[in-house]
Amino acid sequence: MSLVRALDHINIRTADLASTKSMFIDVLGLTEGWRPAFPFPGAWLYAGEKDVVHLVQVDRPASASEGSALDHFAFDISDYEDALTRVRATGLKFFETTVPGSSIRQIFVRDLNGVNIELNWKGPNPRG
Repeated sequence: MSLVRALDHINIRTADLASTKSMFIDVLGLTEGWRPAFPFPGAWLYAGEKDVVHLVQVDRPASASEGSALDHFAFDISDYEDALTRVRATGLKFFETTVPGSSIRQIFVRDLNGVNIELNWKGPNPRG
């Protein structure tokens, strides 16, 4: 039996906390919420009552996802067209694709820190 119940959160190191926070709030509709009084700047962003994205302010930009061991993370989204409209409005690089043999439509977007984010809309037949 697996000890893992669900993915708890992701953590992004950023040299531009304000812009990174704004992207997650404006594009994905996350909200900023409670965060422990750590001795360094950052933010915790919530989907409903759950903190799902932790941001940590750093002095220098960290390495991008592309080419690293951790390539991307993914969110399950409720509205593909709304997500696409919001992603387009950012001016960030993105591409769309579908999962073969399924109704899953995906948007891959790279945030300001070079982090690859996958947005999955599952549709009526996600497993074909």
